[in-house]
Amino acid sequence: MVLSLALILGVVALVQWRATTRETAAEAAYPPSGQVVDVDGTSIHVRIEGSGPDVVLIHGASGSLRDFTFDLVGRLSDRYRVISFDRPGLGWSERPAPEHGGAWNNYAEPPSLQAKLMQAAADQVGVSKPVVVGHSYGGAVALAWALERPDETAALVLLGAASNPWPGDLGLFYQVNASKPGGALAIPLITAFAPRAAVETAVKAIFQPQPIPDGYLDHFGPEMTLRRSTQRANAQQVNSLRPYVVDMSQRYSGLNLPVEILHGTDDTIVPLHIHSEPLAALLPDANLIRLEGVGHMPHHAAPGEVTDAIDRAAVKAGLR
Repeated sequence: MVLSLALILGVVALVQWRATTRETAAEAAYPPSGQVVDVDGTSIHVRIEGSGPDVVLIHGASGSLRDFTFDLVGRLSDRYRVISFDRPGLGWSERPAPEHGGAWNNYAEPPSLQAKLMQAAADQVGVSKPVVVGHSYGGAVALAWALERPDETAALVLLGAASNPWPGDLGLFYQVNASKPGGALAIPLITAFAPRAAVETAVKAIFQPQPIPDGYLDHFGPEMTLRRSTQRANAQQVNSLRPYVVDMSQRYSGLNLPVEILHGTDDTIVPLHIHSEPLAALLPDANLIRLEGVGHMPHHAAPGEVTDAIDRAAVKAGLR
């Protein structure tokens, strides 16, 4: 029995050591690229480029602001001040303590709390009446941003946004990793031993039917997403999202601001007919653009259409 216990403790120590080693290497390779703002003890990472009217970018699940700095920011910073955030718990932004975080916690930050934390950081860097752009899960946070500050949000641009309740659940992977045992036991194994090939396969699935752009993986740094704290935050936030969008969807009709909605017809992760089509019907000033043949990453597959939509939103809001 003593030998078995020693063996178990040895395996646990090996997993934690290897996980820590991989996390340390990832963080050294992908340090913060912007500034870290303190919001009541919670660090929020924000990167600012360019000048002009403010455009806020909010990334999706398993992401970071590096998803936007690969290409989109450079297409906008000649005429906008572009403010990119790492959402709480992802990239270099922290989760608010003590309510969130920790190996045995499974209490996720709702979109409204994430929006409030980023809004407080935005206040500190002088953001004023922004066009808020949200992709995937970040679309839900962008909608929460507007619901929290309807009079201080100029317009929304939503890219494959998770905005409405969907049938069924999200599958075993999210359910396990969002649970207390999964967060404490399963996630460290993924951090310690997930091979690069498996990570690339997962990213390919997100981009399908389009290919991953050349150089994207090296710029984005998926190893940062494999960190234990990031995996827990991501799984818990995604797994808990549905009831929040159920509540939010009851209030969309009160958003009287320009909204540009772009959604790929081949998006199988956040389907168009479940999310953006019902959303467009609920919003009083929405323009829905169906991107034929595009999957879940419209800002990479159709960047011209996305920047055009941001320009239209800015003009409608009187910013340009």
